[in-house]
Amino acid sequence: MKSDKFTDTTLEKDPNFVNGTATVFSPKKKNKNNQTKRVYIESYGCQMNFSDSEIVASILSEQGFINTDKISLADLVLINTCSIRDKAEKTVRNRLHHFNSFKEKNKNLKIGVMGCMAERLKEKLLEEEKIVDLVVGPDAYKDFPKLLEEIEKDREAINVILSKEETYGDINPVRINSNGVGAFVSIMRGCDNMCTFCVVPYTRGRERSRDPKSILKEINQLSKESYKEITLLGQNVDSYLWFGGGPKKDFKKASLLQKKTAVDFSKLLSLVASEHPKMRIRFSTSNPQDMSIDVIKTMSKYENICNHIHLPVQSGSNSVLEKMNRKHTREEYIELIDKIKKIIPDCGISHDMIAGFPDENEKDHKDTLSLMEYVKYDFGFMFSYSERPGTPAAKKMKDNVAEETKKRRLQEIIDLQQLHSKYRLNLMIGKKVCVLIEKSSKRSDEFWSGRTSQNNVVVFPKENYNVGDFVDVEIKEATSATLKGNAIEISSNI
Repeated sequence: MKSDKFTDTTLEKDPNFVNGTATVFSPKKKNKNNQTKRVYIESYGCQMNFSDSEIVASILSEQGFINTDKISLADLVLINTCSIRDKAEKTVRNRLHHFNSFKEKNKNLKIGVMGCMAERLKEKLLEEEKIVDLVVGPDAYKDFPKLLEEIEKDREAINVILSKEETYGDINPVRINSNGVGAFVSIMRGCDNMCTFCVVPYTRGRERSRDPKSILKEINQLSKESYKEITLLGQNVDSYLWFGGGPKKDFKKASLLQKKTAVDFSKLLSLVASEHPKMRIRFSTSNPQDMSIDVIKTMSKYENICNHIHLPVQSGSNSVLEKMNRKHTREEYIELIDKIKKIIPDCGISHDMIAGFPDENEKDHKDTLSLMEYVKYDFGFMFSYSERPGTPAAKKMKDNVAEETKKRRLQEIIDLQQLHSKYRLNLMIGKKVCVLIEKSSKRSDEFWSGRTSQNNVVVFPKENYNVGDFVDVEIKEATSATLKGNAIEISSNI
């Protein structure tokens, strides 16, 4: 039976607490039995969660943990969670019940919950999920060593601090989610946009940007390790702004020199692209109200910046957008799309869309469908509205769209997107595209699978090529999700 619960939500009295974050404790390479410890990490949700899991793996490696892909071999099981929809949280709870069978066989096994669900539910998780020993929010991962000490004493441990400064810029991630070809590089954390449906500001805190020097240092290391593609990550990359430290809202108080030498997202993109011309660069996620023309022009300037923008819109109705606090109108979004297509004609554009937001009527839904008809997105992520406790929408709006109506509208959105995806891919038939080989095709070991600059998946016969090669491929046919073709030669472009 567990003894006293250890709870630390401030860390301000801890002697190891420095500038709002806990420092990493002295490494312990072996446990008391002089054996290597193993950690199994399972990640759900956005790309940032997968990036965070690699940060945690690095922190734990300093404590003597090595990664394992077998739960049965693990001393510590961690699940990195998503809270953006109720379905995501249900998935996590189901996985925790699955982990319980391993804990019944191994009484020494420790189980921890990380990420947004940990931040949202806090102590409640320990009460509801009896097998959980450890709860750690997204800004508290540096406190893992101390928390591990607590669970070794058979105590429950929790730290769900939200920091205004932490970016983990001093940690070199262990690439546990990488195929050796592409890697995630976090450039900022948190979000200030306060969309009424979204839990991110409450689970990941306010925006803070990472020092560009540490970003470039990490990318330089990836280049030395022969990675061919990096994805710059943030909840809202277009809000990236480095002027020497501090939240973006403090920029008005910055000195003239700080303002003159400040690095925004377009400058960061240019720095990365110019220093690594042989490496592909992607980024995610953008927000329509924050994306500048400078970013689009920078994309067009450098061949190694991929011609793809994930540009969530959520709805095509001005009425719904206002209720969502999206800070842009339908017309402004269309104007931005037009500018992107003018400057980068072959740019692939993807979206996020929510069906059945509170008070959404049939006209609002038709406005969404008509926006999709105008843009004809390459692909998208589409969901029915899921009320998230604690958000302004949950507090102030009634979830009053019937479930059957949500399902019907969502299906109409999905059906339309499938038509547009097929339309976009059919336009590629007969064209030559540059593909970065990532892995063998799931359908056949005789074919490679890779992606184009526009983020389209391409499969083609293996021949004498290898993972990590840039290959020119002539497209012969298309499904609604995949391009198929034949390799021509090693590409001189990327």
